[in-house]
Parts: sequence; structure tokens; C-alpha cells
Amino acid sequence: MTTRSLHALLEGLIDYAGLFPPAGLSMQDAVRNYARYREEDYAWALGRFVVPADRVDEVPADFPLSILGVDEVKASSEEELEHIRPGAFVEITDLGLLDGIARRGLRAKIRTGGLTEDAFPDSARIAGFLRACKARGVAFKATAGLHHPLRCVKPLTYEPHAPTGTMHGFLNVFMAAALLDHADAILTETGAAAFAFDDDAASWRGHRVSTADLEAMRRTFATSFGSCSFEEPIADLKELGWL
Repeated sequence: MTTRSLHALLEGLIDYAGLFPPAGLSMQDAVRNYARYREEDYAWALGRFVVPADRVDEVPADFPLSILGVDEVKASSEEELEHIRPGAFVEITDLGLLDGIARRGLRAKIRTGGLTEDAFPDSARIAGFLRACKARGVAFKATAGLHHPLRCVKPLTYEPHAPTGTMHGFLNVFMAAALLDHADAILTETGAAAFAFDDDAASWRGHRVSTADLEAMRRTFATSFGSCSFEEPIADLKELGWL
């Protein structure tokens, strides 16, 4: 049975991005997958269906607009921020843009991986992003590379004989967001036994965050992460005995 703290951490956490690499599914297959996930046991962990803005017209007319994620853009300058509507997630590499994001009522997005090892930022950069967002009251989401709960070395794509690399864990990232004073160490943690989840709180090496605080964090700060697979994160959580 899933504990209340883990449920609070995972509820609606995984935005399904099956249209994007390395899955790169057709719209038909991705929509079919998402519909199936919504009917399965762990549908409560499923977030929105992420679609590029230029492909919205491919989405079936009967698809619920309330769970369609198209409000994600990139920006590299203050000028670009001026043309983005409030509430959108803005992918940035320059933390200096966070002040403008905060002023305009936008949300931030960090790329945590990709198809090559050099696409993965180091843990110090992720920790810096989390702290900078928190200091400015900016909510964020993460995207790319977070297929597994814990930091690990895995193939970077689904191709046979794909190169391997160190991948960040989504549990690491969101527990780091919850325990910012320990973010650097949490992001490099590879041991499942370092984390514990009970009904009242979640913890990392004895440092606890209450279930109520996790719920608030997810609602106002650490919103979700995009993954081209919903099945892989769920399977890993089950293998670890957390689901």
C-alpha cells in the first residue's frame, strides 16, 4: 500500500511526453497510451499530456483540454519573456532570467537530461536552479532524462547498444526540492535505503519533511516532470517496493 507521504510526492507528478525523444511516438499511439494510463491503477501519478504547440491540431477533438500541456516554451532573453503569457513554463539555462519570470507570473522549466551524456546538467546546477526558484517564489517543472526514481547509470535511449550515462532520479530531484538545505547531497544519492516514506512524513537520511509540507510543495513549487515513458518510472517504483 502506498504511504500518504509518497502519494503526496507522486500525485500527478509524471507528465506524459510520449511524442518526444527517445520514445518519439506517433500522435495516435501516444494518445492511446495516455488514455490507457488514465484507466490503470497508478493513474493518480499521471500528470498532463504534453504536446508541442505546433501539433495541437493533431490531438483528437474529444481529448480533454484540461489535461493537455502545451504551455511550455524556451527563452534566452528578457525580450523573449515579454511575449509569453502568464502561467507558462519557460525553459531556461540562464538563471538571471528568473527575476523576469517571477515579475511576469511565469513558471520555470529545467532540462535535466537528453539523448547524450553532455545533455545532463551536473547536480550542483540543478541544486542552484531549485534554490534560485524558491528564493523568487517561482514554481518549476523538470523535463528530459528523469526516467528512473534514483540517480543511476542507464542507457540513454531505447536503441539496442545505446550508450550509457549517469541519469538523475526524479525522486532525488523532488526530495531535493523539499529539503533544499540538503539538495546537493540528495541529488547525488544512489541508495534507496537512504529514503523513507511513511504516512506522516518522507525523509532522506533522517531529515524529514511532513506530508502536509510535501502536498504544499507540489501544489505551489515543484509541479511535475515530463517523461516520454509513464510505464518505466512506475515499474521502477514497484521494483523498489514503494508502490
